[in-house]
Amino acid sequence: MNWLLVVAGAVVGAPLRYLTDRAVQARHDSVFPWGTFAVNVSGSLVLGLLTGAAAAGAAGSHLQLLIGTGLCGALTTYSTFSYETLRLAETGAGLYAAANIAGSVTAGLGAAFAGASIAQAVWA
Repeated sequence: MNWLLVVAGAVVGAPLRYLTDRAVQARHDSVFPWGTFAVNVSGSLVLGLLTGAAAAGAAGSHLQLLIGTGLCGALTTYSTFSYETLRLAETGAGLYAAANIAGSVTAGLGAAFAGASIAQAVWA
């Protein structure tokens, strides 16, 4: 049963990741990987909300598997972040590469903390 929850979440997360990435990137005329940035920060926010809800007893293990492992696991992408950062550095866009690293880590952690704080305010 647990693996079906993960698969169900991933079935939604993977296409959502692709479609969001393409939609966001199409709106920016830049080499900066805004699409990957957007999905990673959004996923961090959702995972923070879920973690906060679980800590408050408002989200059980099945929801954690469905949303946290399945959806967020397929939505977010560390490998693409790493690859795009490497490509930026290799093509001479070192400033963009550094901005991607600093911005992604800072915004991702900030979103996760914000999500957990919102969940705590709602369910505590």
